[in-house]
Amino acid sequence: MHSNLPIDKQIKATGATWLDRQLVAQEASLGTAGFGATVKDALRARKEFLVENGLAQRDYHGVRLPQNLLAMLRERELESVARTLATDTGLTYRPLSDGQSASGVYRRMISTASGRFAMLDDGLGFSLVPWRSVLEKRLGESMGVTMRGYQLVWSFGRQRTISR
Repeated sequence: MHSNLPIDKQIKATGATWLDRQLVAQEASLGTAGFGATVKDALRARKEFLVENGLAQRDYHGVRLPQNLLAMLRERELESVARTLATDTGLTYRPLSDGQSASGVYRRMISTASGRFAMLDDGLGFSLVPWRSVLEKRLGESMGVTMRGYQLVWSFGRQRTISR
């Protein structure tokens, strides 16, 4: 499964969708009937949505997508989800970027247009990190994660730190 959203819902989604990955890859050799036609129509509609929302620009060659489109859409969606979670939980959102670590209790899995994310709650704040199948049966457990590019390094159990 490439997305947890049906194609018609991806057209106006706020996050990075399968359609966006197809637009960025520009590899679409789609048929003119059936699913291929549906995808072509959805890609056209997605481009229009991106232009209307200032996320892409139209020029004499067609629609120009920013180089960082997928990251930009993902971050916008995560910020929106994080605002809602912060309001619901009273915790502060702590975004995780490359080279940073987070630890806490895995509270829940969040499904978005950009993919699935795990909410790690450290008691004062929370981080949203890309969900992986290794977390499937670890809900409620303490863990830590370090983000290195697109890779995540997980450690399970209480995270020990040296205090002075």
